Amino acid sequence: MTEPFYITTAISYPNGPPHIGHAYEAIAADAIARFMRAQGRDVRFQTGTDEHGLKMAQAARAEGAEPRVYAQRMSLLFKEMCDILNVSYDRFIGTSEEGHYRASQAIWSAMAAKGDLYLDSYAGWYSVRDEAFYEEGELTEGEGGAKLSPNGAPVEWTEEASWFFRLSNYQQKLLDLYAAHPEFIQPDSRRNEVLRFVEGGLKDLSISRTSFDWGVPVPKGADSSDDHVMYVWLDALTNYITGLGYPDDTELWREYWPAALHLIGKDVVRFHAVYWPAFLMSAGIPLPKQVFGHGFLLSRGEKMSKSVGNVVDPMVLAERFGVDALRYFLLREVPFGQDGSYSAEAIVTRANAELANSFGNLAQRTLSMIFKNLDGIIPPAGEAAEDLKLLATVSSAFTDDMPQAFEKYAFSVGIEAWMKAVFACNAYVDAMAPWALRKTDPERMVAVLGTLAAAIGQLALAIAPVIPESSARLLAAIAAGDNGQPIAQPVPLFPRLELGEGDPE
Repeated sequence: MTEPFYITTAISYPNGPPHIGHAYEAIAADAIARFMRAQGRDVRFQTGTDEHGLKMAQAARAEGAEPRVYAQRMSLLFKEMCDILNVSYDRFIGTSEEGHYRASQAIWSAMAAKGDLYLDSYAGWYSVRDEAFYEEGELTEGEGGAKLSPNGAPVEWTEEASWFFRLSNYQQKLLDLYAAHPEFIQPDSRRNEVLRFVEGGLKDLSISRTSFDWGVPVPKGADSSDDHVMYVWLDALTNYITGLGYPDDTELWREYWPAALHLIGKDVVRFHAVYWPAFLMSAGIPLPKQVFGHGFLLSRGEKMSKSVGNVVDPMVLAERFGVDALRYFLLREVPFGQDGSYSAEAIVTRANAELANSFGNLAQRTLSMIFKNLDGIIPPAGEAAEDLKLLATVSSAFTDDMPQAFEKYAFSVGIEAWMKAVFACNAYVDAMAPWALRKTDPERMVAVLGTLAAAIGQLALAIAPVIPESSARLLAAIAAGDNGQPIAQPVPLFPRLELGEGDPE
């Protein structure tokens, strides 16, 4: 029996509409979920939105809306993005849900029962944009001497009463975790960053606020906490267990926790690899198995910023170039875990060269010849040495090379192995020349076309986690020819893309 696989994305902060970075993470998580399902794993996939905090309250106020109404309206944009991009989540969660309040208060109470919470006052630097506290030594200097967070966000001096979590008690426990389970934080560059941070010493963490009220209330009964709401990151991280029914002993909880993978951006690794495991240790909850911090998606090499004007709506890209072309480009172009860059030209070039010209043309030529010359009936694969060699090459990519790469979330490596199999098929077509065999050796032509149809079917299955819609259409076209039934007249899977004026940058 295969082990269940629970995968989560970082929940998105909906103080503005989704951008391509949100789409990148959702698409990557979806490819992993689809791949694991194809391997026979029992997969649970959760994504959603992080709806509390001062930043959300300020965004709602700017629109003259109540925070809850604003949050739920903006959250729908992220759900719509996932649906349009064919993201196969099992649960889309919002942290303003009633059940999430209950789960967040339960983990708070468990941490309090452990003796890890105490009431004091906080004085220090806080970034509203990052929703994070920073030490003086972590800050950088911006224009005019303004202090900035490590992410370049403005910080402000904050003083207020606060509940604190005894994070300092967990420094050695975290270091022991990282030593015993080096796979807990990936890739290694992220692990090394976290190690340096924790080895530098951990101070107790402020985990409640009184300067605003849009958040999960601290449980009643705690001393002087009637006006406290939870620090947004404590509430946000709890979503991963809320979605499985915590604190109840549900079937989902028993089956899927601990999570197999928290897939997140590199800018929130500290919260997931330091604070979250410490919270869970305190509450007596098993730890997730891995936190993977992927890199940033850059626009022509530059970090996306509203002020620079290079933030692109992923829905615009999907509509312009096609959902599968966008998905393919993002997973093919960027070595996962590293920063990567995109542009309209790069999407068009990659999609045309590999999807339209190489794979799409291979499928179109093969199925068209079967339709025209064999009455649409797909024949069995050939058994000549060349046929068996090609099928072995394709099978190796499908059963060995791609799975090994995708198990490590090395999408670009896996897709490269897939492309080599596509190239092998195209080389086989050129060498066999079935259009010539039609006149000189019709029987051999039949065997060649059967071999190609078998190879294309395996290629479509192999790439399905990346381009699910196109793969499904191709597999359906081939399946229609099973049992001696004729296939329909083939249509191109990937029309060639052209750049036009006004294309997204």
